[in-house]
Amino acid sequence: MKATHLKIIGCTLLIAMLACRSGRQQSASERPNIIILFADDMGYSDLGCMGSEIRTPNLDQLAREGVLMTHFYTTSRCCPSRASLMTGQYAHRVGMGHMNYDWELPSYRGFLTNGAVTIPEVLQTAGYRTLMTGKWHIGDERPNWPIDRGFQRFYGIPAGGGVYFWPPVGLERPVYLDDRQIEPEAGWYSTDAFTTQAIEFIKVAKKEEKPFFLYTAYIAPHFPLQAWPEDIARYAGKYDAGYDAIRRARYEKQQKLGVLPPNLELSPADFGDWAAVEDPAFEARRMEVYAAMVDRLDQNVGRLMAALEAEGLAENTIVFFLSDNGGCPNGLNNTPEADLGSPTSFVAYGKAWANVSNTPYRLYKAMEQEGGLLTPLIARWPAGIRQPGRITHEPAHIIDFMATCLDLAGADYPQSVGDDPVLPPVGRSFLPQLRGEEADDKRPLFWEHEGNQAVRQGPWKLVKRHRKAWELYNLDEDPTELNDLSGQYPEKQRALLSAYEAWARDNGVRDWPVPH
Repeated sequence: MKATHLKIIGCTLLIAMLACRSGRQQSASERPNIIILFADDMGYSDLGCMGSEIRTPNLDQLAREGVLMTHFYTTSRCCPSRASLMTGQYAHRVGMGHMNYDWELPSYRGFLTNGAVTIPEVLQTAGYRTLMTGKWHIGDERPNWPIDRGFQRFYGIPAGGGVYFWPPVGLERPVYLDDRQIEPEAGWYSTDAFTTQAIEFIKVAKKEEKPFFLYTAYIAPHFPLQAWPEDIARYAGKYDAGYDAIRRARYEKQQKLGVLPPNLELSPADFGDWAAVEDPAFEARRMEVYAAMVDRLDQNVGRLMAALEAEGLAENTIVFFLSDNGGCPNGLNNTPEADLGSPTSFVAYGKAWANVSNTPYRLYKAMEQEGGLLTPLIARWPAGIRQPGRITHEPAHIIDFMATCLDLAGADYPQSVGDDPVLPPVGRSFLPQLRGEEADDKRPLFWEHEGNQAVRQGPWKLVKRHRKAWELYNLDEDPTELNDLSGQYPEKQRALLSAYEAWARDNGVRDWPVPH
């Protein structure tokens, strides 16, 4: 098959799939609209409902009116997470084993490859209007853009993130409407603009009387730290107490909220004494701007929900919210203190604040410990979730989104497209978990990124950093991965390692660094 990658949109090859659907296909009036809101580099504890001091009333309300999943696994990096979300596959299997670079190896192409079918490609054949705004980052060039991979409408950035105010500083990130490059107007801020266009897309979909699938992939709160002055002002002085005080306050709030069990041990701090920080005002300011970016993200979730209410769509729309990975330890600082947060700012919040963001877990983005992998998942659907306000600690994985969306839409996964086979799905629907059913999930789950590796099955997790020894944890007893049991359970370690090695072979995982 040539590198057109199953370009299914409008393709007559898929029309036949409509006739092959099972009897579980629902009528258009019954099928919910589906919205996935995706944050970028947001840490585990950065929402109010997860223990944060950051003002997130709209997302907190979604959690109260829906379900909060505290153990939703992503991959540990943005491109692989986006690939797994869109396809229901492990990222290596569909060409996204690393980032958006083409190393001309099957698992490292930097775009979705042959055999991958996306959620919008399948839902479009089921009569859904398919819409996207935001950051794509799983295929920078045509024919690998959202409009080539199932989205009928697209507004945003095909390449990576790092864009808030316009024009971006030091980055080439053109903005497109469908396939046409546009020039943002004065006052453009990506978080606001992505929401505004999403609302416009929803209004058109309603007029067409079709259910819709909307994927809005925000760039926030990924660095560089840039926010509106009025949002930053809301957090003036909020972080003057320093890393440890904020982290401990979040940990205590998490326990009170039921996000953590009362006996969970907080992982050791990965920062020094605040009193020894060379420039505490600058460090506090970093977190003030980061908080402002999360705050603005929450404001836009509120705008989107208000639009659904105004259009009469809120009752039968399921809204998901999650992040692509844990907090980022990047310590980038290319901006004078006076400019921090401005349109010219190019600063990250650094490892210490990322440790706070990932409370109570260890380590960060790009690593396979829980701090790099876990995100809260919020799901709100008044017509379908009958016991709102529940918190579930059962694990699920980002590869499960494909099966879940098809379950919601009553659509069937294709076995082939014309003469071309489609990779069989590896995820499973977590819709039963959202409805309060217990998950009897004994499958192993796998991760690899830049030589960092992990496998989890049941409560057992085997994990390692690149070029370091494997460590074994019982997450039921030790959720923060503090007590390595590798010397005590050699048979368990061998079994998990064997499963990981088989998965790595099947998915084309290469030793890091990958030769190219």
